Amino acid sequence: MQMVYLGFAGTAAIEAEAGVQLLRLERFGKTLKACHLAIEEVHGLDASQTYDVRLDLVTVSSGFSPVAHHCGTDPLVVMREAFDEAEHELEAKSA
Repeated sequence: MQMVYLGFAGTAAIEAEAGVQLLRLERFGKTLKACHLAIEEVHGLDASQTYDVRLDLVTVSSGFSPVAHHCGTDPLVVMREAFDEAEHELEAKSA
């Protein structure tokens, strides 16, 4: 998995959670060639922090397949939501 942080340095907790979430997709290893994760910290006009998580999958059958963006104030929760969606998409493709 390639992972990039935009607008902040990232944390060990985010790295660890990304590894845990990637394990969820391990069962799709025969169809999943790569996974790209981008986490961007976005500052609102009111100085609030929001995280935009983008997860892109590269599969053997369909190539590049972006998962919808997920946004929220907790990067760990937002990352889990993105991986939830990725898991559902991969399940649907393998059914």
